[in-house]
Amino acid sequence: MYRFTVFSLLAIFVVVGCKEAKKYHDEKPNLVAKAPTDKIADILAHQLKLNEEFRDPEESPLPDRFRKDFNGLDFFAPDTNYVIEADFIRITDAVPFLMPTTTDRKSEEVVYGKVRFILDGRNFELEVYQNPELIKEKGYEDYLFLPFTDLTNGEETYGGGRYMDLRIPNGNRITIDFNKAYNPYCVYNKKYSCPLVPAVNHLDTRILAGVKDFDKK
Repeated sequence: MYRFTVFSLLAIFVVVGCKEAKKYHDEKPNLVAKAPTDKIADILAHQLKLNEEFRDPEESPLPDRFRKDFNGLDFFAPDTNYVIEADFIRITDAVPFLMPTTTDRKSEEVVYGKVRFILDGRNFELEVYQNPELIKEKGYEDYLFLPFTDLTNGEETYGGGRYMDLRIPNGNRITIDFNKAYNPYCVYNKKYSCPLVPAVNHLDTRILAGVKDFDKK
């Protein structure tokens, strides 16, 4: 997860990053027949797969004390209004910069492009990032990192914002599914070093989709 955690960024680094093992989630065939739409099926499959990863001691960011009693992440209810078709604008002249993280480490990133979309009748724009080192790894050649903050942070969701994983689209349109927004791994375990969301990627609205904050009680 962007890394996640989770990039070097990404929501995704293990100890030195928010786990670069975060991948896209496959759809579970048994969910398709039960779900009312393909979009809902995809969201439910994503949630199921994410919970499976958190239960797996080889993949989970959870310390043993939390994982042994783990019953599943707290998600907002699936909402197809947050599955958005956005304009994708590539940035050809961006220079690398060092993105701060939750530790002293800094992650070299490039603004690969911007996404522009309409949500609840309002126009929004977010930057998407590419990690020059991560794209050298098999399976991550077209990986893009989209971190964001919104008005739910510090209430329903983690105060530092959330991440999303994207792939470079073939054209100038891209699907953004906020139902797949997830927490940086440092939310669950302080051993992870996770990128801080740039101020430019704040959404002045409430994104009631994706993973909620983690209750450590």
